[in-house]
Amino acid sequence: MADACPTLLDRSLPGLLDGKPKSLCEFSGRVLLVVNTASRCGFTRQYEGLEKLQSRFGARGLTVLGFPSNDFGNQEPGSDKDIAEFCSMTYGVKFPMFSKTAVKGAQRHPFYADLTRLTGVEPAWNFHKYLIARDGSTITSFPSNVAPESPEMIAAIEAALTR
Repeated sequence: MADACPTLLDRSLPGLLDGKPKSLCEFSGRVLLVVNTASRCGFTRQYEGLEKLQSRFGARGLTVLGFPSNDFGNQEPGSDKDIAEFCSMTYGVKFPMFSKTAVKGAQRHPFYADLTRLTGVEPAWNFHKYLIARDGSTITSFPSNVAPESPEMIAAIEAALTR
């Protein structure tokens, strides 16, 4: 029997590669690391660490979800096609990515509005991370300067995977 879709995930967003709506319910029952990304940021190299996390923990139930955003310093000005090509060619990104998404302010996507409301933390910059428990009930927020492969992040992922 499939896991019930948590309210937080009960929505669809356009995929980066084809623009077709992709249901977040597809990821129900998995630990999710939701990250707002940008191609021209000092933290852009975190793509490499995020892909390593996906490779290391994917079989155990982690899925990294990337949400390109141009909300901070115009650091993601390209089209979805440009972003997809950059991520694939430069960092070998294979984890699911979505179309460019507003993550802060009045124009932010409802998914990010909910993440902000539930954690009390709005992304302050690119590569802000939200770790969501399998059932969607527990969300931990990590600022941009917490690297994907940092001991803090690894410990949080390990703990979420064992719940």
